[in-house]
Amino acid sequence: MSFATERILLVDSYDSFTFNLASLCRKAAPSSQIYIIKNDELALSELLPFLQYFSAIIVGPGPGSPDVAADIGVVRHLWTLDKHHLLPIFGVCLGLQSLATECGATIKRLSVVKHGQVSVVEHTGTEIFKGVGIVEAVRYHSLHAQLNGVEDLEVLAWASDDLGIGKTVMALKHTKHPFWAVQYHPESVLTRGGGIEVMTNFWRLARSWNAAHDRRIHSWDSTSAARFGTSWPNPHPPLASTPPSSPGTVLTSSLHLPGVNPAAICDLFGARDETSPFVMLESLAQPGRFTIIGCLHSSSPRFTYSIGDSFLLIHIGDSVSHIHLESHDVWSWLSSFMSERKACNGSFDLPFWGGLIGYLSYELGVESLDVPSTAAPAEKRHPDVNLVFVERSIVLDSKTDIIYLQSIIDDDEDWLTETAARIKLAVPDYTTRSYTNTPSSTKVRPNTATVILPDKELYISRINIAKEYLYAGDSYELCLTAPTRVILNDPIPHKPTRHSSSWQRYKHLRELNPAPHSAYLRLHPTTLLASSPERFLSFSRPPGATYQLRPIKGTVRKGPDITRAVAEKALRGSVKEVAENLMIVDLIRHDLHSVVGEDVDVTQFCKVEEYKTVWQLVSVIQGRPADGADVLDSRYANGALGWELLRQSLPPGSMTGAPKKRSVKILQSLEDNERGVYSGVFGYWCVGGGGDWSVTIRSCFKYDDRYSQMAVPSSLETAGSVSTTDPDVEEWVMGAGGAITALSDPRAEWDEMTVKLQSVLRVFGAAIPRGN
Repeated sequence: MSFATERILLVDSYDSFTFNLASLCRKAAPSSQIYIIKNDELALSELLPFLQYFSAIIVGPGPGSPDVAADIGVVRHLWTLDKHHLLPIFGVCLGLQSLATECGATIKRLSVVKHGQVSVVEHTGTEIFKGVGIVEAVRYHSLHAQLNGVEDLEVLAWASDDLGIGKTVMALKHTKHPFWAVQYHPESVLTRGGGIEVMTNFWRLARSWNAAHDRRIHSWDSTSAARFGTSWPNPHPPLASTPPSSPGTVLTSSLHLPGVNPAAICDLFGARDETSPFVMLESLAQPGRFTIIGCLHSSSPRFTYSIGDSFLLIHIGDSVSHIHLESHDVWSWLSSFMSERKACNGSFDLPFWGGLIGYLSYELGVESLDVPSTAAPAEKRHPDVNLVFVERSIVLDSKTDIIYLQSIIDDDEDWLTETAARIKLAVPDYTTRSYTNTPSSTKVRPNTATVILPDKELYISRINIAKEYLYAGDSYELCLTAPTRVILNDPIPHKPTRHSSSWQRYKHLRELNPAPHSAYLRLHPTTLLASSPERFLSFSRPPGATYQLRPIKGTVRKGPDITRAVAEKALRGSVKEVAENLMIVDLIRHDLHSVVGEDVDVTQFCKVEEYKTVWQLVSVIQGRPADGADVLDSRYANGALGWELLRQSLPPGSMTGAPKKRSVKILQSLEDNERGVYSGVFGYWCVGGGGDWSVTIRSCFKYDDRYSQMAVPSSLETAGSVSTTDPDVEEWVMGAGGAITALSDPRAEWDEMTVKLQSVLRVFGAAIPRGN
């Protein structure tokens, strides 16, 4: 047989770790080509003719049980292949359980669920464990195989740390066929000793079996290529359907003005005018550094889209145009738009030269997963995409105290000159005036805000329901959330006002809870005040871009007695907190591998970071595309690979759980409303190719269409929908929640949720009512 054309078929059971497994396969078999299919993509009769093209099959993990046909799909038939189609197979987790049940074993629940926990795995030192030493393996399972004396299976490895079970099966081999399987996850970032070593052994055994049985791999042809598509990795975004365009130029000037507050600059450029759109992305804590202010003008185009629609809306001034997407979806349409607006020659040290700024909703990500909405219709609904194209901007560098003025409009030097003069003229006033104390008008008087919390006992009961899904093997972790509403008792003005109370509230929020990813986005009908600690995805300018995600899982409220040592013990010392973080780290590695390919690393795992009001457990995952995958190309938008990664990674795994698709479906049954703006992302995509998007948490938003010309068709209700019919009531919504695992204490989860709410509630002069 020719080893140069060997191929591996990876069967995905809708898991969120599949591409981690693909990466492990590539390391063990670097010359192989890997093709991935879903377990329900092909019936056995459709798959059988193509097995001759593959050297081996990997059966990946997934949610559910091997006893449920819909969970396992075609996998159950692979273990009973006839001798004409027989080939080596390696199963992982659900794959092992499937092999065991097809051979007569039974599936039982573990008395203590193992999700994101590490066990020492003992083994025989033979077969896939030949030459393998100590194995410390990550486990993601609540079910296990009980062999009951099955003759065709031989136990190769076991764990001895499960309550009520002498030895839990961790690895099997079939005594007559070339089948091997492990219960643990060899692809997890924390598995030691039983990952690449075991996969390499499987590949050696698979090739030996093929050679001994004179099994020859057929050459790839057009029929097989049409059926299985492109092999992984294939780090290339979809082509933009626009003609190549030459990049524009970025005009830049700078001022060195120490002590100028970004909020003061915003006051100069329209933040106070509630009737007009305004955007600012602000870094108020480490690791942030830059503040980006969009200087919008009357012809700045704004784009809105609602899931399910076949069109998007373009707003320019008071006019609104319907653009039918036709062969596009909203993602590819915006990529084509950005492809025509590439720019170069900006300051490489600055993250943003111009481009799209705004937010993307949680439901936009759910739509990308092909999960239909289950919410009821509502009259008013926040757009799922709400972005403005920024052509003029001001960027403040907190490290150097330099203010950069930028424009991507041709021949716009006069604006740079006039803007510099305007800022210099205002500097004496704004450097002497204190911005540390919020004007009294922004501090809500007592008893003027009504706080409507989620029902505590209902929330706790749903945590218990969520845990039952975990015990049943349907998910490893579920991020359950609920909306809190703040209704301001002072009536809003009937006439449009140029005084912006929302801007005043944001200035209060930035003082109470300075965060590395703060934002004030006034894009009617939505206004978002954000103080997020969590970066979702950043990507530097290509070529050779770095793609980084910084998930947060684990929170402790700060207090006089909560030192760093106490926080370290409560977070890094907690099996539950580390397991939560690990599950999301492994999920994010999968998301990165799916788009950028093999080069993905965890550069920080479970580090305790300090913020204004809390301690948080933070990890950092980075990826880089293969050489040449993100070269600047006239056929693509700058940063198109980052945009594609964003599309494939939403909704944020830290806000869903894993496996993502099954978890999202479960959460829909446990949450009464769509999440809307909350737990989506906000940020920018620069015309130079960079981007930075943060998770919309520790934030609040309101719906106000008094200044909007848009009429958004909607068939869906969200947490952000106005819940009252009184047009004079101003209502703000904030979401909060937490990751539910099998180790979660329901009342402790409620307490953690209220801790997260408090930093935003204080902006309204409100607090969690007593007894909650």
